[in-house]
Amino acid sequence: MFQGASAINLDAKGRMTVPAKHRDVLLAQCEGQITLTRHPHGCLLLFPRPVWETHRAQIAAWPMSARAWQRIFLGNACDVELDSAGRILIAPELRDAVGLQRDVMLLGMGTHFEIWDAQKLAEDEAAALAQGMPDTLANFSF
Repeated sequence: MFQGASAINLDAKGRMTVPAKHRDVLLAQCEGQITLTRHPHGCLLLFPRPVWETHRAQIAAWPMSARAWQRIFLGNACDVELDSAGRILIAPELRDAVGLQRDVMLLGMGTHFEIWDAQKLAEDEAAALAQGMPDTLANFSF
């Protein structure tokens, strides 16, 4: 299970260094083979390839009425591999689609990660907090 937040800087070529704590797991779990795709909330999703393959099959089976959503998830999917320095190259098209600049946040979300522009994530989290907890979480407590 991936969890936690990591502040990361993209280099001039659009490469992101995966933190060592996650890199080791990704190398063991999928030999560093990763798939990136776009999420409609304005971030990228990073999946270990075997996890993505399960999702890809589910998405491909969606009905024709969901074709636009298939384009978002499948049409933007990009297979990448960790290089010898533990970095992945994020394609310019994906960076542009979600506004990734230099400062990004990598969020562990269980079976996958989200990659956010740091400023956009801060704004989205502030907006969520301002709206208050949704009704579905009314009975949630630690």
